[in-house]
Amino acid sequence: MRMPTAAVYLSTAYLGPIQYYCKLYHYGSAMIEVFERYPKQTYRNRCIIAGANGPLSLSVPVEKSENAKSYTRDIRISNHGNWRRQHRQALLSAYNMSPFFEYYADDFMPLYEQPFNFLIDFNDALCRLACNLLDLNPSIQHTTKYVADAPNDFRNIIHPRHPQPDATFRPVTYYQVFSQRLGFLPNLSIVDLLFNTGPEGLIVLRDSCCEHALAQNN
Repeated sequence: MRMPTAAVYLSTAYLGPIQYYCKLYHYGSAMIEVFERYPKQTYRNRCIIAGANGPLSLSVPVEKSENAKSYTRDIRISNHGNWRRQHRQALLSAYNMSPFFEYYADDFMPLYEQPFNFLIDFNDALCRLACNLLDLNPSIQHTTKYVADAPNDFRNIIHPRHPQPDATFRPVTYYQVFSQRLGFLPNLSIVDLLFNTGPEGLIVLRDSCCEHALAQNN
């Protein structure tokens, strides 16, 4: 794996998609943006998993701020409703028949019981866990200010509703529980990769990186 000198710039992400973790794999060093004006309806507070009937979006509710232009670092998780239980149940329903769910579920589920106040802290904890289970060891830091023209900038390219062209990502297929009925669903949450492939998920990340294209961009 070639290690560029410049870090990749990423948004925070709730159980981010495979594309997100491909950047962590390839660059090995990441700056997580916390000084942006928090945008709605992005991977920052949502993930997409494979439900029995197709892609299923799970969103972490956040508190409305009096300041319409709050920084991402200041976004608080809302404790209203039963979203934690609903997310745990959705993961159980989607992946209880997957090959590695029983090995990893006990690592993920306790994080939904912890009283995280800020979205960035919850996302960071889940990201560290996913990286650890994948034997992926990127150096991850938070930004200290907003840089408009950052190098290797994927902060807004990786998007659930409006993805931007990314010549450096080519999703490869892997086993999915519902693939016979739904076909292969690309670029789902990292938990889809972990629960279905276990430690071989690292190979999927490697093969999903278009290293030739990455070399041309650096």
